[in-house]
Amino acid sequence: MNKLILPEGYSSKLTLRDTQRAIKLIKDTFQVALAKALNLDRVTAPVIVSKESGINDDLNGVERKVEFDMKNIDGVCEVVQSLAKWKRMALHRYGYNAGEGIFTDMNAIRRDDDCDNMHSIYVDQWDWEKVITRNERNIEYLKDTVRIIIKVLAETEKVLHEAYPQLKKEIEPNVFFITSQELEDMYPNLSGKEREIAITKEHRTVFIMQIGGKLKSGEKHDGRAPDYDDWTLNGDILMWNDVIGCPLELSSMGIRVDADSLAAQLKERNAEDRRKFAYHRGILDGTLPLTIGGGIGQSRICMHLLEKAHIGEVQTAIWPDEMREVCKQHNIELL
Repeated sequence: MNKLILPEGYSSKLTLRDTQRAIKLIKDTFQVALAKALNLDRVTAPVIVSKESGINDDLNGVERKVEFDMKNIDGVCEVVQSLAKWKRMALHRYGYNAGEGIFTDMNAIRRDDDCDNMHSIYVDQWDWEKVITRNERNIEYLKDTVRIIIKVLAETEKVLHEAYPQLKKEIEPNVFFITSQELEDMYPNLSGKEREIAITKEHRTVFIMQIGGKLKSGEKHDGRAPDYDDWTLNGDILMWNDVIGCPLELSSMGIRVDADSLAAQLKERNAEDRRKFAYHRGILDGTLPLTIGGGIGQSRICMHLLEKAHIGEVQTAIWPDEMREVCKQHNIELL
C-alpha cells in the first residue's frame, strides 16, 4: 500500500461502459496495425507448459511459478510467465523465414508481483517474435523496430481520440535511446528505478538498452533471464505517465541470444544446467532461427491511453481489500 499513487482530484474521463468499449478499440486497432507493420501472423499459444520442458520464462530468476499436477498426465505443469522461449520454437516448427513472425495474446500469472498502480498478478500482453538474419543482429535494427512500435502506438492513439475527444494526452513519438551504462554514468548516485524516473520525465518516450549484465558499478540496471534476450541487444520502452507522475514500462523486448551469447550468459548466471533442455540445445546447435521479439503490455497501454490512475481500471483482477477501499475513496474504480 505504500507504493500506491493516489492522484489528487482524479476522476476517470470515461464511464465504465465507455471504458470497456475503448479497451476493445485500442486492442483491435493496435494489434492489426502491429501485425501489418512487423509482418506478423496471429497464432494461438499455451497458458500452461510442462515444468520438465524448461520452456517457461524465468523472468528475473527468483519469481515463483504457479504449478500443479494433473489427473491423467504425468509430471507437473506451470502457468506461463511469458512466452519468450515458446515463440522461438514455434517459429521453427511452423516454418517461418527471415522477415516473418508471429504474435499472440499472452495471459499469465505472476504470483510474486507486487500489486500497485502498474502491477497485477495477472499479466496480459501481446507477445511477438520475428525471424531475422545474422546481419540484422545489431543495435540499429533494434532501434528501428522500437520506432515502428511507437509509430503504431501513436496511430492507435489517433484513432482513440477521434472516438473519445475528451482524451487529450499525446504520446511523444520521438524515442530517446540510451544504454543502461550511459544512464548510470549520467546519474551515478541514483538507483536504477530513480534513473528511469529522471530520464523518462525529461524525454517522455525512452528506450533503455542493454539490460541484464553488470554495469561498471558492479550492479545490474535490472534483472533479465540469461536465455532469451541478448543483454547487449535488448531494452525497455518507457513512457512518462502524467496521471500518476512516473514512468510506465510498456514493453520489454530485444534481439534474442545466439549460440555465443547464450553460452556466455548461462555461464555468467551459473545456469549451464539448462543446456539439457530442447530450447537451449536448439540455439546452441543452430537449429532454432535468429529472432527479435518481446512483450507489449495490453493493460498498460490501455491504462496509459485512457488516462487511468490504476491498471485495475482496465483489467479485471484480484486486489487487496485495503487497496480497493482506498482506491474507491479517491475516485479510482477498480474492475
